[in-house]
Amino acid sequence: MIDETHDATRRSWVAGADGHADFPLQNLPLGVFSCGADGPRGGMAIGDDILDLAELAGAGILDAGAAALARTAAAPALNAFLALGPAARRALRRAVFDLLAVDGAGSQAARQMSTRLLKPARACTMHLPVSIGDYTDFYAGIHHATNAGAQFRPNEPLLGNYKYVPIAYHGRSSSIQVDGAAVRRPAGQLPVSGARAPVHAATDQLDFEAELGVVIGTGNPMGEPIPIGAAREHVGGYCLLNDWSARDIQAWEYRPLGPFTAKNFATTISPWIVSPEALAPFRRQAFRRGAGDPAPLAYLDDEEDRSSGGLDCEVTIGLQTAAMRGSGTPPVTISTTNTAYLYWTVAQMVAHHTVSGCNLRSGDLLGTGTISGPAPDSVGSLMEMTHGGREPIALPSGESRRFLEDGDLVILSARCTREGFSSIGFGACRGMVASAASRRPDIPGR
Repeated sequence: MIDETHDATRRSWVAGADGHADFPLQNLPLGVFSCGADGPRGGMAIGDDILDLAELAGAGILDAGAAALARTAAAPALNAFLALGPAARRALRRAVFDLLAVDGAGSQAARQMSTRLLKPARACTMHLPVSIGDYTDFYAGIHHATNAGAQFRPNEPLLGNYKYVPIAYHGRSSSIQVDGAAVRRPAGQLPVSGARAPVHAATDQLDFEAELGVVIGTGNPMGEPIPIGAAREHVGGYCLLNDWSARDIQAWEYRPLGPFTAKNFATTISPWIVSPEALAPFRRQAFRRGAGDPAPLAYLDDEEDRSSGGLDCEVTIGLQTAAMRGSGTPPVTISTTNTAYLYWTVAQMVAHHTVSGCNLRSGDLLGTGTISGPAPDSVGSLMEMTHGGREPIALPSGESRRFLEDGDLVILSARCTREGFSSIGFGACRGMVASAASRRPDIPGR
């Protein structure tokens, strides 16, 4: 639904918001932050500042309905607000847009209270935006599924069920962390070439996976599947997600039940939840299936989802080694991909997740699976870039990488662009690799 909040000609009185790489007036994502002695609370990103929703709720410049919504969104976790559904999100978005736009009816009052309402983001700490009860990671990128399958099953890279059913596994919600947290290199059982028995050791094949995170807004009662035509209404927002993976551990343990300790040690998400409303201009048709591909089963098929169930968002993967950091060399882009490459839509994922009667709850997190394109420079993991570590990538520093080494900083970023609309982004999703025995390192720019 395109409305006045998407108007690219509207300007904000907040310094630096207009043309901001991620958070112009037309975005207004939700997150949870803290400043100084004040505890975590909900806020909205605008330029390089955070709109304090607790202060806004008590400022007396919103009508009673909007103030109540701001108060709910100001909690230390956004679950209760997201559970209110799309109408509540749209109402708060419009109210805040009106306050922060130069020509908005409430802008003068908000501007006079700007020192109370706005907090510099650089002075704040970001927290997980929702309390995550459950986490499910899908496998919706067909190019990644093919590339990864070739590493583990050269004779059958893409299994016969892939084009019929959205493949997923249940991940570990307790180890999900927000942008900037360190990722300790995990240890586990590793296969040894030529030996029958595995060994227990730290992984030598630590990898990232660039994904889109989907945060559930309103849930469903147990036993009542969500129809695909209604699935979008249950999505509360989106973030970036890095599904860290230990490839050598994975290769040993994934048969017959799939990932376990190779992936349960850490998952990193970006701190801001970008609303479906902000992303409305960037919807696109779903992935165009090949002529020989089977049609989705009826519960996964919807005309509107076919025409606008996809999302056009460019995802960039950056890498900075410890040596680069020491010499002042900035991170280098090693791949650029796009969410348009996802074979299954988010609505199909939600519909399939609940077709058995499984109940989703507010704050549950879904990962799309690694986003990869068909070209070598558009893949979303090192395993694909290096062909399983056999062909290391060269870095400008003179170093090379098969997989991640201690001190490597991985940075995911994303931007949605379309002519006639303001570009919006998600903020950073960063993680630095710490050795198996070290303390967490400091991350520059946090």
